[in-house]
Amino acid sequence: MLRNIIKIDRDACDGCGLCINACHEKALELRDGKAELIGDSYCDGLEACLSACPRGAISFERREAGAYNEAGGPKRQWPIQLKLARPEAAFFKDADLLVAADCAAFVHRNFAADFIAGRIVLIGCPKLDGADYSETLGAVFSANAIRSVTVVKMEVPCCNGIDAMARKAAAKSGKAIPIRTATLSIDGAVLPEG
Repeated sequence: MLRNIIKIDRDACDGCGLCINACHEKALELRDGKAELIGDSYCDGLEACLSACPRGAISFERREAGAYNEAGGPKRQWPIQLKLARPEAAFFKDADLLVAADCAAFVHRNFAADFIAGRIVLIGCPKLDGADYSETLGAVFSANAIRSVTVVKMEVPCCNGIDAMARKAAAKSGKAIPIRTATLSIDGAVLPEG
């Protein structure tokens, strides 16, 4: 379908972020110091960002694009550290959750695309943090309608704790939350389940 979609002149963009704040659909984010459209389906084409740009780096073009997603862009969240998680935070509502060992993102080349996309992220290290996050996760699960949980851990023994904590928290919440676990080798490869 033909729709109006934002077009950003990367040479003119100075990365000020004013367009990002003006976009109610959360269709834009800063990447490499420049504003960038996350996806065509998040742009409503109503040009709210146009007048916010002080550099004239934004225009709109009528082109072929998928249907507009009225839910808007990806949910934004902060913080991501398990020890700082607030169970009442709005971004947990109806979320697909990623609970990851904090080192996992640094060893798997496509971590964002393979695991983060479309999920709310919580990270921690059961060994170095010295905390039992099952209480925190249990509070998140109890206070929210969590649709699914993906746990990403390393193949090292200490990482088994993050999976155990997520499963313990789900059991304590009394909710049937599907949990999938992905284990990464120390080289970053996803190991076969089993």
